[in-house]
Amino acid sequence: MLITHDTECALSILVELLNTAPEACGAEQLPDLAALAGFVVRQEISEVDALTAADLAAVQQLRGRLREVFSAGSTDRAAELVNAVVAAAGTTPRLTNHDHHGWHIHYFAPHAALGDHLAAELGMALAFIVMAGERERLRRCEAPDCARVFVDLSRNRSRRYCDSRTCGNRLHVAAYRARQRSAETVATG
Repeated sequence: MLITHDTECALSILVELLNTAPEACGAEQLPDLAALAGFVVRQEISEVDALTAADLAAVQQLRGRLREVFSAGSTDRAAELVNAVVAAAGTTPRLTNHDHHGWHIHYFAPHAALGDHLAAELGMALAFIVMAGERERLRRCEAPDCARVFVDLSRNRSRRYCDSRTCGNRLHVAAYRARQRSAETVATG
C-alpha cells in the first residue's frame, strides 16, 4: 500500500489525538487550552491561530467521531462516518509548499478553526485508508487492559499492540511467566 508522507503524518496525528481520550488512557489528556496548545506544538500542526474554548470543545467532540471509524462494523459504515466528518469540515483542498516540505495538499482552509482543520486533514487520511481497502489497518491494541488505537502500517499487517515496548512486552513477559509456573507445577506435581 502506498501512503504519502502527508497521509502518514495525518494518521500519526490521528492516533495521537484518539489516544488522548479518557477511554484510551484513563484520564482526559486534553483537559484545557494549555494541553491543546501543547498537542498542536508537539504534532507540528501548521496554520493554527490562537486557540479558544470553542476549539477545545470541537476537538474533543471530533475525537469521539473519529474514534468511531476504528470500530465501524463495515466499510460502508466507516465511509459514512468519514464522509460526515469531512463534509462538516467544509474542506478546501489546496496545494502548498510551506516550511520546506515540498508541494503537498492541505484539505483545510487557511487558518481554519482547529476542529475543522483536523476534521478535514484527519478525515481525508482516513478516507484514503478506506478507499484503498485497508480499513483493517485501523486497529485497537490487543492488550486486554489497553484501549489505545493505532494504524498498522507494517507490510504484512501483523502489528498487534499500540506499542510493542509496553503492551507487547508486558503480555510476552506475562505469558513467559505463566509458562514457567506451569512447567514448575508439572515438575513438582
